[in-house]
Parts: sequence; structure tokens; C-alpha cells
Amino acid sequence: MKKTAAIIGAGPAGLAAAEILAEAGLNVTLFERMASPARKLLMAGRGGLNLTHSEDYSRFLTRYGAAAERLRPFLDAFGPQDLRDWCAGLGQETFVGSSGRVFPKAFKASPLLRAWLRRLDALGVRIALRHEFRGFDGRAALFATPDGPLRVETDVTVLALGGASWPRLGADGGWVAPLAAAGLPSSPLRPANCGLLIDWSTHFWEKFEGQPLKNIALHFDGRTARGEAMVTRRGLEGGGVYALSGAIREGLGEHGVEIALDLRPDATEADLAKRLARPFGKQSLSNMLRKAAHLSPVAIALLRESGSLPETPETRAARIKAVPLRVTGVAGLERAISTAGGVRWDAVDETLMAKERPGLFLAGEMLDWEAPTGGYLLTVCIALGRAAGRAATAFAAR
Repeated sequence: MKKTAAIIGAGPAGLAAAEILAEAGLNVTLFERMASPARKLLMAGRGGLNLTHSEDYSRFLTRYGAAAERLRPFLDAFGPQDLRDWCAGLGQETFVGSSGRVFPKAFKASPLLRAWLRRLDALGVRIALRHEFRGFDGRAALFATPDGPLRVETDVTVLALGGASWPRLGADGGWVAPLAAAGLPSSPLRPANCGLLIDWSTHFWEKFEGQPLKNIALHFDGRTARGEAMVTRRGLEGGGVYALSGAIREGLGEHGVEIALDLRPDATEADLAKRLARPFGKQSLSNMLRKAAHLSPVAIALLRESGSLPETPETRAARIKAVPLRVTGVAGLERAISTAGGVRWDAVDETLMAKERPGLFLAGEMLDWEAPTGGYLLTVCIALGRAAGRAATAFAAR
């Protein structure tokens, strides 16, 4: 008789685990609380689906911070190039963008997901939708379904329930309490790759909400991130912001923290001062900043928002290179791209099996790690899913 496997959570990690287990000949059922699988993957694909990154592997690993060494074995087994090869095997060729990020040539998630689901269907994987995980009863997993409670007992189980960001897409962190009761404690779930909260004046946000700040650099606690940001009613969002949001989140005190925004990272302070010292006749200060420093209207307004402008070319140049902004907090999980925190690493062994529950494996974002955007999140989710699938296959064989 075939061994049986339950995969709970139909995001990238769960789909990856299901593929490995089904290829090994197990009878696999994939349980998902939403009406369709991989909703967050499809959401990510609206911007092009950044699969992974082409940078040097040693540098790639550093993107995972404190969790890098814990994740290394899984990425060694299935790294960025392996992910590209796997995509090609699904008929989805990839390309490297100008930033080094890797995308599917279709530049969206839906063709990749359809090809992946076809492969799983050909392998005999059954997908049970609208099945919400509620915990365990002994070895059995408990679900709430449209037809009432369901109890499922299998030879092996893989949990791939995601984090808690964008909960309307499926992963809401509701697994924390039932897993704690099952002997799997978690670090608090916190927003990662998220916006910053800044108390703008009403005049500023009403006029500039939704306006981009292009080619900027943010500085905080000795760290720098370049990119773009967008003004929101509550603060700033965007790639340049997300890269530092984790460090800022951890550094927040009772009165917030101060960051510095460089509006012209490609120009030196001395060069800006020289430009600003030129005679501009009776032109307004805004016109002078626009022409001499090449600042956009939103950048000029941000300078004013940060306080009264200095008088001399040198001090104005210094302000352009380091606009002080007081961050009062970070945006919540409902708007965060990903989640920090999760099931603690000391609760699982080196194969991702729960130490207190043999035959139960964990994968993906529900484990305690975080990474910046740029393909790093998806690469590890799939790598962990495949690793959990391999380990569960070996356990079932024993």
C-alpha cells in the first residue's frame, strides 16, 4: 500500500514539498484554506515575479542575515541556478534583468503556476481547497471545511502555512496557537519588507501622496539602501525603504528613530554646494533647487517638510544629502510583503522535522527567518519545501 502524505498550505513551499513526495510515489493530498492555491505568488507576479537573484552565491547567502548559516544547507541543495533550471523544466524560461534580478520571460506568475499545477496533477496530487487547519488530535491533523470538521491521519505531514503578511491572500498566522499547543513555539510574527510610518503634515501628504522619490538612498545605523520610495499618507513605501525596514523595526524606541534620506546619491555634497552657489537672480528658492540640484517638486517639498531650509549653499547641500526624517513605526502585517519571526529553529531538527512530533515537517515562511525583496524570499521558500519533501519521503520509507 502506498504511504500517505498531507501537505498543509498550497503556497510555493507546500507545492514544492508536494512535488517531491509525489515523485517519490507517495499518495499526496495538498490542503489549502483558500478557494485557490498560491494566491500570494500570483499577487507577487503582478510586478513581474522576481524569482531569484543572479549575484555571486556567497553574497546571495548574506542576504539572510542571522539565519544564513541555518539556511545554507537547503540553498546548497537547491539554489538560484537550480531554481532557474527547474523553471525551464516547466517550460518557463527565465532572464536576468539589469539589476541582476531573475524573472520568467512571461514576466508574470500565472503561466508558471499553471505549469506547476499541471505537473502536480500528472503526479496524482490531490488538492483539497477551503480546508482550514485547526491543529492536531494525536497524529491527526484537524480541519474546518465547508462540509464540517475533518480529521486526517497520514504517514507524514508537511506544514507550509506561510507567515502572516497580506492575510487576505491566505496566510494569517492562525497556526501560532495550535502549534504552540503541539510543542512548536514561535518567535513573534512581525512585518518585514514593509513601509515606514512618518507623521507628515496634512499639507504635505494631501499634495504628494502617491508621488515617487526616484533614485534616492536611505541611511540608518551605518546601513545604506538605494532605490525608489513612494510617499503615502502615513509615511514611505518602496524598494529602497523595504531594504532597511527590518533594521529600522528592530531599532525603534519609544520615540521612534531618525533616518537620513539622500535625495541626490550620485552627486557629492561639494558638487551640490558649487551648483547652489551660482547666481540665480530673482528666481524662487524652489526654482533654484529644481535647476541647480535637479530636485523634483516632491523632493523639494520633503526638504521643507524636514524643517526650515539652511541659508548657505554648503548647508543646503548637506541637507539634500541627508534629509532627517523621524520614523515612528513600521506598517502592519496587513501591508507587509513578508513576515519576520515564526516557528523557532530549535523546535525542528536539521531535516526540518519537529523534534516533539516525529513525522511532522515544516517549510517556508512560517519558520523564523527573513530576507529582503529581490528573489531571496521565493528561492528559500521553494528550497525549504523541497527539503521538507525529501526528509518526509525518507521518514515514510523508514
